[in-house]
Amino acid sequence: MRKCIRFAWFAAALWSLSGTAFAQQGGATARGQSQGGTETRGTAPSSARQSTTTAQLSSADQSFVKEAALGGLEEVQLGRLASEKASNADVKQFGQRMVDDHGKANEQLSTIAQQKNVTIATELTGKAKADYDRLSKLSGEQFDRAYMQLMVQDHRKDVSEFRKQSTSAKDTDVKSFASQTLPTLEDHLKMAEQTQLTLGGARATSGKSGTSTTTPRGTGGTSNGTGEPSRPQR
Repeated sequence: MRKCIRFAWFAAALWSLSGTAFAQQGGATARGQSQGGTETRGTAPSSARQSTTTAQLSSADQSFVKEAALGGLEEVQLGRLASEKASNADVKQFGQRMVDDHGKANEQLSTIAQQKNVTIATELTGKAKADYDRLSKLSGEQFDRAYMQLMVQDHRKDVSEFRKQSTSAKDTDVKSFASQTLPTLEDHLKMAEQTQLTLGGARATSGKSGTSTTTPRGTGGTSNGTGEPSRPQR
């Protein structure tokens, strides 16, 4: 009887030890798996975090980013050209404003494009290059008028596109960029239109012709204001 009790106690102790060892082994295995690459609860996988940033843009958003980058690059290079070739002080000042403002905007857009895996232009192509080549051959007042005319046209288009994207862009970063840049473009448009008016007024003033000069009364061949020739004074 005592032998049976001892045997039963020994079996129970052995079972308890084996169960404890198994539990410890299972816990170590679980910890090893966690340390081996399984993400902990509450932390998104690195691939998921990356996909949030580099998510594929819609075709409309991609097109906007590419066009805005090329347009911004053109504004900077034409602005530098204006600061060198313009004869009017207001045109020179406007050109420098384009270099400063669009230079900053281009840096922001370049960061967004890199995050979204969108390749943007690093040099002028197409119409932008043709515009630059055309203006680079002009100088003086001719350059001033052509440059400001182009700036008015371009910024009217830019304001329209950025206003549209500020509400319709699907990507939040693209929408935010359009919204933040829009007020600056609207200021540029006002400046461009005002400068163009100033140039037009200056041209009209300098180009006046056919103005008559008043001849002192009493000289031969002049009118006395009644349509009849004045009689020479004796």
